[in-house]
Amino acid sequence: MTRLAIVLLIAVVASALYLVRVQYDSRRLFTELDRAEGQAHRLELDRDRLEADKRAAATSLRVEALARDKLAMRMITPAITEYVAAPAASQAARGGGKS
Repeated sequence: MTRLAIVLLIAVVASALYLVRVQYDSRRLFTELDRAEGQAHRLELDRDRLEADKRAAATSLRVEALARDKLAMRMITPAITEYVAAPAASQAARGGGKS
């Protein structure tokens, strides 16, 4: 009987150690999952903020202001507009095109 008791005691101790190890791994994985979910939430907030910044930067008023201030561009007027005709279009208009 004592052999059976010793074998059962060893089995109970081994299963208890295994249970402790599994619970430890479970808690560690849960902690990692919680951290990953927190990081995913932060990344989602950053993405939303960047999308809002992108929409704000692409407004026509902002683009016009940047073009005027940084690139020294100006609005078009008939006084500064030059019209250039394509060579094929000018020949066809004069009747010099091939038939």
